[in-house]
Amino acid sequence: MTLHVIVEADGGSRGNPGPAGFGAVVKEAATGEILLERWDSAGITTNNVAEYSGLIAGLRAAAELNATRVDVRMDSKLVVEQMSGRWQIKNAGLRPLAAEAATLVSKFAEVTFDWIPRERNKDADALANRAMDEAAGKTPKTPQPAAVAPAATTTPKSWAPPALENATRIALVRHGSTPFTSQGRYSGRGDVPLTDEGEAQAMAAAGRVAGIYRDVAAVLSSPLSRCVRTAELIAAEVGGVPVTVMDDLIECDFGLWEGRTFAEVQEQWPSEMQAWLGSTSVAPPGGESFQTVAKRVRGAMATVLSAYPGKAVVIVSHVSPIKLILRDALAAGDAFLHRLFLDAAGVSTMDVWPDGNIAVRTVNETAHLR
Repeated sequence: MTLHVIVEADGGSRGNPGPAGFGAVVKEAATGEILLERWDSAGITTNNVAEYSGLIAGLRAAAELNATRVDVRMDSKLVVEQMSGRWQIKNAGLRPLAAEAATLVSKFAEVTFDWIPRERNKDADALANRAMDEAAGKTPKTPQPAAVAPAATTTPKSWAPPALENATRIALVRHGSTPFTSQGRYSGRGDVPLTDEGEAQAMAAAGRVAGIYRDVAAVLSSPLSRCVRTAELIAAEVGGVPVTVMDDLIECDFGLWEGRTFAEVQEQWPSEMQAWLGSTSVAPPGGESFQTVAKRVRGAMATVLSAYPGKAVVIVSHVSPIKLILRDALAAGDAFLHRLFLDAAGVSTMDVWPDGNIAVRTVNETAHLR
């Protein structure tokens, strides 16, 4: 049995350095149900040490639950960037904590790190403050709760449609057709332009998006021309919003498979193809894995949600990034990636609330293409 959890962690110090505490919450990814909480004093230390202590406590709690996949969410940019390998750990005092966290990370099949704003990390922040209050004698020390076994099945809390006033509304649009699309070829980092049919598809998608959202705050695009052109046509239709390029929305790098058909790849790289189909951690020869793509796409989504809270946003990208966004939104397994088909200029829509709740409304709409 696989268990996908979210670890929200935080730490703080009243004085920096000063009396410090940390907190961590483990939630079932599919339902948001709290499975385990951890909090404690970190002694007299700094905010950063307390934040790392919260991360370690959260990873240990996830291990207690025998989780296999862990999505770590913290409002500490430093911890997230250092654990993701993008920032160096210059403070010698943090290196042992980072090493301990890395050892815990290695015990799981997959771990991701995402930054979230403080208002979305309230549960862990409250536990960190509880720990500091208990250490100061302001509140009686309470026992740590035991793990809650995830339910085999869950029922929705309400059938009522959620209010949209605080939701970020997102349209995910795949670019229009290119010569590679019609030929069924792997199209990753190669900058293949739209065909005439692709232009017509993009204009049809623009009309569909304009029919869904009255006020679009931003049109965001992969840097490749097939997406930028699709985004330009959509932007013109929704009121002339400028197109903003986000590099992390680029397609998966298919390496040596670029420009080849599935049959050609299967014939020339049969074992590599089988391994790639079997695991998101495997990359095509000379390319990148879906796990790598997922990591940067999650970063892009975090940026979008932080920059456009409560707004309508259009994201124009490729098959792999859009599939990975929808997989995470639906709390689906990796098999989802090979079972979902996305048409050129297909439109999917979803709403995301500040508390992390998500509603996927449509997947791969194509009525506008007929």
